[in-house]
Amino acid sequence: MSSDLSASKDNSGQEYRSLRSNVSLLGSMLGETMAQSHGEDFLASVERIRLLSKSGSMGDDASWEQLESLLGGLETAQLGLVARAFAQFLNLANIAEQHHGLSREMDAVNSASRTLSRAMDLLGEEGLDQEAIVNSVSDLSIELVLTAHPTEITRRSLIHKYEEIQRCLGQLESPSLTNYERSRMDRRLRELIAQLWHTHEFRENRPSPVDEARWGYAVVENSLWQAVPDFLRRLDDALLAATGQRLPLDAAPVQFSSWMGGDRDGNPFVTAKVTREVLLLGRWQAAALYLKTVDQLVQELSMIDCNEALRERVGGTREPYRRVLKELRGQLRSWLSALEALLDGRPAIEENLIRDVDALLEPLMLCYQSLCDCGMERIADGTLLDLLRQLRCFGINLVRLDVRQHSDRHSAALSEITEFLGLGSYVDWDEEKRRDWIQQELASRRPLIPQHWSPCDETQEVLDCCSVVVEQPPGALACYIISMARQASDVMAVRLLLKAAGGGETLPIAPLFETLDDLDRAPQVITDLLAVEGALGRLPEQQMVMIGYSDSAKDAGILAAAWAQYRAQEALLEVCAVAGVRLQLFHGRGGTIGRGGAPAHDALLSQPPGSLECGLRVTEQGEMIRTKLGMTGLAVKTLALYTSAILEARTAHPPTPKADWRHTMDRLAADSCDAYRAVVRDDPRFLTYFRQATPEGELGALPLASRPTSRKKDGGIESLRAIPWIFSWTQNRLMLPSWLGAGAALTKELTDHGDGVISEMFRDWPFFATRMSMLEMVYSKTDSRLSAHYDSKLVNPDLLGIGEQLRGQLDNDVVTVLKVLGQESLLEHLDWTRESLELRNIYTGPLNVLQAELLARLRRDADDDTRQAIMISIAGVAAGMRNTG
Repeated sequence: MSSDLSASKDNSGQEYRSLRSNVSLLGSMLGETMAQSHGEDFLASVERIRLLSKSGSMGDDASWEQLESLLGGLETAQLGLVARAFAQFLNLANIAEQHHGLSREMDAVNSASRTLSRAMDLLGEEGLDQEAIVNSVSDLSIELVLTAHPTEITRRSLIHKYEEIQRCLGQLESPSLTNYERSRMDRRLRELIAQLWHTHEFRENRPSPVDEARWGYAVVENSLWQAVPDFLRRLDDALLAATGQRLPLDAAPVQFSSWMGGDRDGNPFVTAKVTREVLLLGRWQAAALYLKTVDQLVQELSMIDCNEALRERVGGTREPYRRVLKELRGQLRSWLSALEALLDGRPAIEENLIRDVDALLEPLMLCYQSLCDCGMERIADGTLLDLLRQLRCFGINLVRLDVRQHSDRHSAALSEITEFLGLGSYVDWDEEKRRDWIQQELASRRPLIPQHWSPCDETQEVLDCCSVVVEQPPGALACYIISMARQASDVMAVRLLLKAAGGGETLPIAPLFETLDDLDRAPQVITDLLAVEGALGRLPEQQMVMIGYSDSAKDAGILAAAWAQYRAQEALLEVCAVAGVRLQLFHGRGGTIGRGGAPAHDALLSQPPGSLECGLRVTEQGEMIRTKLGMTGLAVKTLALYTSAILEARTAHPPTPKADWRHTMDRLAADSCDAYRAVVRDDPRFLTYFRQATPEGELGALPLASRPTSRKKDGGIESLRAIPWIFSWTQNRLMLPSWLGAGAALTKELTDHGDGVISEMFRDWPFFATRMSMLEMVYSKTDSRLSAHYDSKLVNPDLLGIGEQLRGQLDNDVVTVLKVLGQESLLEHLDWTRESLELRNIYTGPLNVLQAELLARLRRDADDDTRQAIMISIAGVAAGMRNTG
């Protein structure tokens, strides 16, 4: 299969030639495989489709019409094969690009190291002395929260093959490779690509929550486990070079948490039993990883000399380090066996269960200090130091688990209790009565749960979940998140239920503010909450609040949601400062712009001043986990970027918005919200149009995630989860949620008030500049011609006007945003990004055309072959667009 990347003009410099070479190599191998499997005629047909798409993308309307006609005339089985061809090429192109991004940075001056060194230089330029720089770095707190992968289309079987292909590409670039070794790598690549072609693209069944957790743990084992010590070595080196001091041994600037197996909001398959099993699996994985490393240390640390503390511990043993490590290895083996028993439903020997990371740290620190005292720092700072760093980061749980539940479930549980006690219905009480009653119960010594009471299944599950929470050892859980938290009693209700289960006093409880109204009300909710906590004498040192990006954007549009999130964070910082409480903000971002996604550096620098003082806690979702953290080198690079951005944002504070900037944003937010809701909410035909023009309904058949795509069956837009909402519009290339309302508001602002303030905001305010850059990227991924093609194939004639109106709005919006950017065209200053997108479109376009054709066929006459072909096309478009939900 040919590659336009190899033939494109070299306007991006010498450094991209290796990328084009690799894409061409992989494409030609894929073509050979297809020809061997389906004949030269099939390969020729695929090449003809590619050439027509290329000509069509360059403005040749006749070629595009031929493409539509050709694909429309193919049998469904042939469409499925064509979809596989283009989807696999896009996957291979992604691998080559990802490899290119890593390999060109793995030279003597590594990218991550450069990033961290620049961050240290910046701290010095901002006037920090060496001690202040050390403190700033030592106090870093980056917590990435891995969420389930409802848009991670690719099977783990294929992911492993992709990783192996990337490894082979890396080896092929070695200058010391012999001709035989090069030939062997070439054969291996051909073998892997043939394996890809002959492997089913999708799992047969939906993953269970436990399957999702296993996937998350696999990311830790295969990538993050080594990435953390690699990253910390670079951070240590950068700090030493800048200050002469090293990163403290007890520093843990990076941690990981997970929602997989803990997020029960709208997912009936996440039960107390599942959460308990996932927690045990995490500990089992941690024990296995620690055991492997300790085994290695037993082999390596054969030294004889030791300090007095270690000698006192081991007596006259000749090899003191091995003696201590063998004892630790025995503990780990016993722990592993105990965990296996619990996972099998058998009782475990209690004393074999390790419940505190200090039990592992103590003997290792003893060995580390002894090596240093005896002049063997080089040995101490090898595998042993890496293990100590891993213990600080991963603890005994591998990742900490977040528990999330909808506020209505807690209210319903309490209502069932109050009704049984003859107190009336909790859900019917006003907020004041709810708070008074909960405050009274929190102070009471009387049990909340009545004896001889049998709750309904839903309430029993809430109580069982609370029991699992309170039985966990310290550090197993990170927080309890309350979806759709609207008032202080929603937080207090969880505290009361945990008390009834026997504990949970120290577990952070984080209200999640998701809709526009919730964000506006958030400061008052936290004010009320802290007042109650203060009255009870239990005011926390730190209050966690989660900001929802996905649902707020779905509710009000991207621009109004962004301003509401900014204002809420500002107000929450003020509320907590008045109360003497530190605010820990938890950002619920997704990978796409419609879900709050943005390049890490730009996103963090656009935060309100002071919002990162307690560090960064942010979700990493779906396919973005694999894209940013799926391989060790990628993960090191990602962690370095986060670190640099946080250090920069905390020292070179972004400007506080001027009064006229705020007034302008208030108008933009209101106008954009009105424009967005006029389409999404107020037009009674819109929901029908959405479901006809996109593969939203068909997405539900994909075996992607354990959680249903909607909170309510047969519900409207408000009940649809944000991920399938975004995913559907990405597939038909209109990208509606990521731009609707914003351009219309900007146009009105420029017309009514001129461009003076807008230009100043774009120049001087990172928050606004980032929003404009995000819109530019979204517009570059839209394709009005393809959106119109979907409409022509799928939408009833009486609804076609909606799509025409939206595409007209899109065209107008692009003109407006280009005016703000001061550019003639999109991606004017991002040559390689523009070229990459244009080249991808040559392969993504046919996938869109055949997907529309297949959707039309499926809706006329459903059959399994058509469903399968649609699934392949969806995966292909997702690969072409890179971030999907």
